[in-house]
Amino acid sequence: MDASAVASDGILPDNRTLSQVFEQVDERLRGLERALKDRGTLPLSHAVDESLDLTRMLLRGHIAQRTADSPSTMVAASRSLPEGDDVLEIFKVFVKGDPSLNAVRDNIRELVYYRNCIDLKREDALPVRPDAMAVRTVRHIYLYLRSRSEQERRPVQD
Repeated sequence: MDASAVASDGILPDNRTLSQVFEQVDERLRGLERALKDRGTLPLSHAVDESLDLTRMLLRGHIAQRTADSPSTMVAASRSLPEGDDVLEIFKVFVKGDPSLNAVRDNIRELVYYRNCIDLKREDALPVRPDAMAVRTVRHIYLYLRSRSEQERRPVQD
C-alpha cells in the first residue's frame, strides 16, 4: 500500500471496512494463485512485493477494526502506526494489546527474508519455488486473520 493512498487516520486507505479489506485481499490473492497455476511461476520480486503489500493491508485492516471496536486500547496504538511501508513496524502496532497475534509473526518475517534475499542478490538462499511460497504464506495470514475475525464476531463480509 503506498503512502499516498493512506487516509488521514493513517490506518486504511479510503476508509475501507475490514470486510472490504478481506474481499480485496482475497481477490488479489486469487489472481496470484491463478497466475501461478496457469504459468507455473511468477516473477519473484513481483510475487514477494505483492505478498508484502497484501500483508500490510491485512494488518492495517485488523488494526482499524480493533480501534473501532475498543478505542480505549487501540487509539494510542493506531497513533503510533508508522507512516511508511515497513511491515515489521506495522506488525509491532498490530500485536499490541493481544500477544496471541504473534501467531503470524514468523510468516511476516519469512516474507521480509525473501525481500532481503532479493535485495542482496542472494536468491540462492531462498527455498524452492519462493514465488509460490510467498503467495501461500500471505494466504495463510489471510486465512488466520479471517477465521480469527469470524470467531471474534468481527464483520468479515458485507
